[in-house]
Amino acid sequence: MNVIYSGIGTLIQPPDIDAFREWNRNKTKALVDKRMSEAEAVSRFVHDGDYIGTELYGTVRCPMSLVREIIRQKKRNLRLAGQGVMELDMLLAAHTVSAVDITYIGLEVYGVSNSLRREIEGGRIESFADWSNASIAWRFKAAAMGVPFIPVRSSLGSDTLQYSAAKVVECPFTGKPIALLPALILDVGLIHVHRADRYGNAQIDGISGFSAEMARASKRLIISTEEIVDEDVIRQHPDRTIIPYYLVDAVVEAPFGSHPGEMCYLYRRDEEKIREWVNAAEHEDSAQQYLHQYVYNVADHQSYLDLIGRERLTALQYAKREM
Repeated sequence: MNVIYSGIGTLIQPPDIDAFREWNRNKTKALVDKRMSEAEAVSRFVHDGDYIGTELYGTVRCPMSLVREIIRQKKRNLRLAGQGVMELDMLLAAHTVSAVDITYIGLEVYGVSNSLRREIEGGRIESFADWSNASIAWRFKAAAMGVPFIPVRSSLGSDTLQYSAAKVVECPFTGKPIALLPALILDVGLIHVHRADRYGNAQIDGISGFSAEMARASKRLIISTEEIVDEDVIRQHPDRTIIPYYLVDAVVEAPFGSHPGEMCYLYRRDEEKIREWVNAAEHEDSAQQYLHQYVYNVADHQSYLDLIGRERLTALQYAKREM
């Protein structure tokens, strides 16, 4: 194909589709009990220098218990897909990240990310590229499909393409320009769900986001879940199993695992605690004080919940509903 234009952004994670397909062929398909703690899952499957991704947007289903453990274990030089809010802001504030494919990292109604600004201006972010939210999701889709790129039209209408690593080519069928987005393969995917069984079959209530694509674009996949249920519960509603067991490497039971974010039908976001982080993240010193209080000086997720307080967490819950 005739390449008309190339974006100037860095291709942080070049796709090796054949190697990824081989990786998946060698991944066990046995029904293995994958239950473990955040500490064990992060220690076993997240390594310095890995390219990681979280799912979903904003503070919805954010895998906070896993992210706090990554920070607690002081992982370094991580590369990441920047499509989140609070969890990515904390990873940046903890100086864990060296490269990022940026879609949006901010604090929504509270404004842009001071953590991202400090990391880039301070030179700790060594490389980055711009993408739209849709582009990152489509890059996951390409990896899930086992193809090295995916053609799209929407990127052609934005200057974001200039700062990405996409290419514009002459379509071999129509002769018109079409943008090609490179597949994005994650070393580690982190997804928080409503329920999962011990093997990793995972279900999501409400919006499922890009969980199906990201799960299938991950070499290693850590699932945190509000509850671990018997496999018979999963089988009662097989249509809700967004993520099948054979994609999953670890299952971590983490009630309120999205806090201070929210879980559809279970609990609302904790606005006061989110605002506490927003205020702390304005400056380096206060951000580090926050991390020491809520991450470094807290042994694990249960200790974090104890720190927040059962009464506060209970007040965030919605009335129980039938599946």
